[in-house]
Amino acid sequence: MLVIVRGAGDIATGVIHRLFKSGFKILALETDNPSAIRRTVSFSECIYKEKQEVEGVVARKVISLEEMEECWKNFEIPVMVDSECKCIKKLKPYILIDAILAKKNLGTKQDMAPITIALGPGFEAGKDVDLVIETMRGHNLGRVINSGSAAKNTGIPGNIAGFSSERVIYSANTGIFTGYKKIGDLVEVGQIIGDIDGYPVKATISGLLRGIISDGYYVKDRFKIADIDPRKTEYQNCFLISDKARTIGGAVLEGILKKIIGVERENGLTYFRENFPTS
Repeated sequence: MLVIVRGAGDIATGVIHRLFKSGFKILALETDNPSAIRRTVSFSECIYKEKQEVEGVVARKVISLEEMEECWKNFEIPVMVDSECKCIKKLKPYILIDAILAKKNLGTKQDMAPITIALGPGFEAGKDVDLVIETMRGHNLGRVINSGSAAKNTGIPGNIAGFSSERVIYSANTGIFTGYKKIGDLVEVGQIIGDIDGYPVKATISGLLRGIISDGYYVKDRFKIADIDPRKTEYQNCFLISDKARTIGGAVLEGILKKIIGVERENGLTYFRENFPTS
């Protein structure tokens, strides 16, 4: 039962990791220039490094169907550059998950697979895809939406230890980013952590550098390039899948099982509808 996941950033990685651990065969699709900043917990990093391991699960960049099959034989996650999903017609996945988190639909359609799921705003359940997963922090995080859409993007990062917008650093100009610090480093407010074509990028708060965009990445104005965790004692979190990503991963698994098995309740009894594919 093949699952194709569009995107392999940190949230997508939480989904991929959960499904892989649950026994699904997965192929992740990425762009040729991923922009994840939590790179230590993003399978998309293998596009740059050929191989990326997150919490004991290995992902590997592949360029052919033969390499993809080899990954599966070795219990690894193949990641292929295919932002337009050209491989779908040939591979015919049973499940397609849009985990790009672009806040808009970049081409995912309900007819791409028997089961289609999308993360976050930009999709309507029952129209664009079968199910939508809420990605906004709060009581609805991870809710499986059968009809309608996820909450609109507020543009405000989640609160960590009293810091929200301050902890995320955006580019002030366009150009090539050069990093001076690495993920896990302690930084102080005002400290230069990199530059964009010579223009300094400074830490907005003191804390742990939880994420920073790849060295040499061409950034546009107001592009997210770094993330600081104000909790200086949480070093290990720089290398662990986040609570948000785990929650969303669990929600996707719930949605898949709901669509595959199905549940009907009548007169106090529960009946399961088995819809597993026969091939």
